[in-house]
Parts: sequence; C-alpha cells; structure tokens
Amino acid sequence: MKKILSLVLALAMALSLAACGGSSDSGSSSSSTGDSSSSEGSSSSESSATESEGDGEDDASGSDSAEVADSITLWTYPIGNWGTEATVNELVEGFYEATGITVTVEYLDYTAGDEKVNTAIAAGEAPDLIMEGPERLVADWGASGYMVDISDLLDDTDIAEINEAALAACYGDDGAVYEYPLVMTAHCMAINKTVFEAAGAMQYLDEETHLWNSSEDFFAAIEAVYEYTGSAVGAIYCGGQGGDQGTRALVNNLYGGTFASADHTSYTWNSEENIKALEALVACEGIEFDASIVGGDEIAQFYQGTLNVAFCWNIAQQLDPNTAGTGSGLTLSGDEILFMAFPTEDGSDPELCGGIWGFGIFDNGDDAKIAAAKQFILYMCDSEATADAVTAANYFAVRDTVEDGTVDISDIWADNEIMNEYNVLMQYLGDYYQVTTNWTSARYQWWNMLQVIGAGGDVAEAVETYAANADAGLSE
Repeated sequence: MKKILSLVLALAMALSLAACGGSSDSGSSSSSTGDSSSSEGSSSSESSATESEGDGEDDASGSDSAEVADSITLWTYPIGNWGTEATVNELVEGFYEATGITVTVEYLDYTAGDEKVNTAIAAGEAPDLIMEGPERLVADWGASGYMVDISDLLDDTDIAEINEAALAACYGDDGAVYEYPLVMTAHCMAINKTVFEAAGAMQYLDEETHLWNSSEDFFAAIEAVYEYTGSAVGAIYCGGQGGDQGTRALVNNLYGGTFASADHTSYTWNSEENIKALEALVACEGIEFDASIVGGDEIAQFYQGTLNVAFCWNIAQQLDPNTAGTGSGLTLSGDEILFMAFPTEDGSDPELCGGIWGFGIFDNGDDAKIAAAKQFILYMCDSEATADAVTAANYFAVRDTVEDGTVDISDIWADNEIMNEYNVLMQYLGDYYQVTTNWTSARYQWWNMLQVIGAGGDVAEAVETYAANADAGLSE
C-alpha cells in the first residue's frame, strides 16, 4: 500500500499549497447510467476523502485540486471473474477499507458493451474507470481524446517490472499512457479431445506441446472428425466483432500471413498467404462460415458439443468453459477439452494474439474523481492486493513483483496445474497489433469481409476491398 499512501500524502500536501493560494477547484461530479452494483463499507457524501496539511510537494494525482472524491464508478467487461459481482464486491470492499472510497460497479458484455460506453461518452456520462484492453482504451477512446494520461502512476521500477510488450501497448501515439495493465494471456483454439480420439485425429497434433504438425495435418484432422460426426467441426463466426482475434489468428498462422504492419500504421491482411488460408477454409467441408454467431456463441456451441473445435479460446475458458461452472477443461457432456495453438504451414512456432487487460480513466473533467480513480488503479495493480485482482481475472500477471519489488506475486498460480500447463503458449505471443491506426474500422471490415467470403464472394477481391477500407478508416 506504500504507493497509495504516498499518493494520499501528496494530495494532502497539495491542499496546503492550494490553501496558501486562497482557492481550490474541486471539479464537478460525473454520473453513470444503467443498472449497477455498489459495494460500500458505510454511507458517505461527495466530500473530499483525504484532507490534511503538507509542505507543497508535487501532486501525484496529476490534479490541480487537492480533493479526492469518496465515490467513483467502474465499468468492467467480463474479464474472468471481474464480470462476477460477488468476486468484484470483495475486491472493491478491500479498496474501501484501505482508502474510504466507495466504488459503484457496472458489468458490461461484449455484445452491447461498446455501444453502451460510446453512448455514455456522447452523453457526458462516462464512468470514472473502465477495465478492458488497449484496443479500446488506447486505440479507440484514448486516441479520441476521452481518456486521462496516467503516465504519472508509472515510476522507473514499474516500467522495469511490467512486461515490456504489455506496457508498450498501453501507450498512445501521442506518448500518453491510457491504460495501466494488470493481466495478460495468449489467445488460442481448442479441440474436443474425446471426439478427436474417437475419430483417430490425434495423430495430427502434439498433445504435449499443444502444436499442430502442420496446416495440412490440421485440415486432415478436421476432415477425420467431420467424417466421424457427419456435422460441422468448426465455425468461422462472423456475426460481429466478438472474439474476432480467433479468426484473425487462424487465417494469419495457416500460411504465414500477417494482419497489420510492424509499425501499426496499415493493414496487411490482403496478402497471398491470407488469401490462400481463406480459400482453404472455404474449401474445407468440416468448416462452415456462420454469419449468425460471434465468438461467445461459438464457445457455447463447442461447450454443448455442437462443434468440436473452437477458435475463440484462452486460459479463462479452459479453467471454466462457457463460464458454466461445470468443471475445468470439460464440455457439458464431460468430454475432455485440449487447448491448442493455431496451426502453421510447417509446424513451426505460431504467433498468437495477446490479450492485455487493465484499467483506464475517462476524463470527465472532475479532478477529485480522477484522483480517486488513480488510487484504485494503484491498489489493484501495484499493491499487496494485486495478487487477488490478478487471480480474479483468471489470467497471468503482467509483472512478477509489486510495491517497488518488495512483494513477489510470481507464484500465485503455482498450485494450479492448468495454469502451469497453459504457460507453454505464452512464449508464442505475437505482435500486439490491436493498437494499429483505424483499429475500430479494421475490426468492422474483417467480419464483414468474412461474411462476403462465406456467402460465396471472390476471396481475393473481398480481401483487397476490405483491407483497403480498413486503411481508409471506413466503418460502413
């Protein structure tokens, strides 16, 4: 808690300095809409939570006001159990006990969450805090000028401790930090091992390394399972952007294609490698293009046994398939689930899409709320409470130590066999291209392109058209 206490002290010192100047601007309160869950240790007002005297040292909150609001709002996407009210309540109650600041939480989903946030922004009612990844907090809302630069929360020790790739993704093109990362993972795919064994398809992969022998063997496995079951094995879901990291990684890895340029300024999916991959998927009888579902629907169908391959998968799903609470690594009927990397042409190392999640602060013009939100971020991401915040997400911490290296959190998953096994995929994390220019447009163009291809459109023509639309920033 040392950094949080330092932040409180700095705010108190700033109050003394402001008092000497004869004025203090506390900002105005912001409001949020929708049903919410609030965790409060006791009733409180909108007055300052922290006031005392100091010597005028720099204000670590980055605020001209010495006030720290005693209540803030957090909107969170379903990142592991950060989408579960009981779990989040325990975390925010701990924060209240440490700071006296209450947190009202609203839970978003990936179907309507983005629209809800954008509507709130347009109405001037954005939450104080939001939890998600850089593709939203940095490339979208940060780039649009809606987020607070929180680079003041990162000292040299933090920069050294946090995974380099994860931290780099949290910087905007303007050099500002719009997200403080908490957890990360590698996205992957999964197979129904029980069905694959019955179909004689396990010969096409390495169960120990979780790698496919080759792209050719991947398609051979799909064909074997298709012949065994007589129904679609996997689906190229394209009803929207939900879970689209799975279809992107599948296409890019099959024959060595890429999605975006290394400098994150343009899109490169209009390549011969990606066209070859898409043509192969269209030709595969066991793979169907389904414009009626998104990633979450595919997960549900895989869990229920309708599909025997899932392209939208990660460690959170492996620990709790379909968030159903019916057993780690098992389908509804009890079949065993084996997580897999995406196939490559010659069985070489794949490049997996990374998932990075953390917190950002909306700039609602209320310095007291911003100061309180910064305390929340430090509490969850750099204190003795960080281990609980990480395990709640069911992902891997972006750092091994917190509190200036004095608290070791590297062993928080030591007793979890599945987490330790899944760690084999972390070495294959590829470029975090989700911060490429016009990212929102690119996601829209990608799933619309898949719909056109799935409906029988010319693959090469569709790829060229929609990649160009993405570069142009078109969203329709």
